[in-house]
Amino acid sequence: RTGGTTLVKGGFLELRRDDVRLPDGSAATREYIQHPGAVAIVPLLDDGPELRLVLVRQYRYPLAKVLLEIPAGKLEPGEAQLACAMRELQEETGYTAAEWAFGTEIHNAAAYSSESIWIWLARGLVAGPARPDAGEFVETVTLRLSELAAVHDRGELPDVKTQLALHWLLRAQATGRPWPWQHAETPRPL
Repeated sequence: RTGGTTLVKGGFLELRRDDVRLPDGSAATREYIQHPGAVAIVPLLDDGPELRLVLVRQYRYPLAKVLLEIPAGKLEPGEAQLACAMRELQEETGYTAAEWAFGTEIHNAAAYSSESIWIWLARGLVAGPARPDAGEFVETVTLRLSELAAVHDRGELPDVKTQLALHWLLRAQATGRPWPWQHAETPRPL
């Protein structure tokens, strides 16, 4: 980066245009969205013969449609990822979790956004009242893993973080992959 400017600054997003030097020495510009980052949660209900997931259904204004997704939300300034995951799970679904495991970090739009999404798995769920933010309208949905796979197979699961979570879970079942679970009271830093 050799220079740059903010084109638009919103409530939490910033549209930037940076001047950059390319590997061949030439100059170019890059426009991108600066994002504070987010977490997504894969809430697991293992209380029956088949694993179930807690999902949310919500209207997404930029797409003008209702999507089925795993719960997610943006990081507040100075907030730790796991603390954000715990907060978002309870706000959006009402559930709290006894144990958490870090999954991975994804970049769902690396060509034009700095957003990272850190994905956490949650188990030992206890239901409670949802506390969505003002202006946030979400419906909590539980689906068996096989039902979610069928939704995906019908092309009705366009959300990338939810598709990735489904892929992980199916792969973990096939390979017996263990997750590094930790108790909610004693989170370890990444």
